[in-house]
Amino acid sequence: MKPYLKDCESVLKDQGSQKQGLSAKEAQERLEKYGPNKLAEGKKKSLIRRFFEELADPMTLILLAAALISGITAALADESFADVFIILAVVLINAVLGIFQESKAENAIAALQEIAAATSKVLRDGKQITSAAKSWSLATL
Repeated sequence: MKPYLKDCESVLKDQGSQKQGLSAKEAQERLEKYGPNKLAEGKKKSLIRRFFEELADPMTLILLAAALISGITAALADESFADVFIILAVVLINAVLGIFQESKAENAIAALQEIAAATSKVLRDGKQITSAAKSWSLATL
């Protein structure tokens, strides 16, 4: 049966809780046992990996192919490689700006998460308190 369809007594029994809530000691023990109520953060990508991901963009690959073709034709015709260097400079600048913008976006998201930190009302020792959501475990409700 789905938890939201169960009656109050069976949910409390399943969770090992009581109508007056957990004691502060029990809540702390569950927090230590199950960890805080927050999503696991993903691994941050290295700068080199992010750079190569920027280069893997289809438009960037087309520009790199154009630079290669331009380089081959310049070498065969004994012409200047200026076009090749210009295309590669554009690709490099685009990749650096892409990494910079991505870093700014990640920092903005992290700042917003700090500002909008979730709070919850919980019962501790029979009293309702407001607590930061990350300071309790899902198993401490």
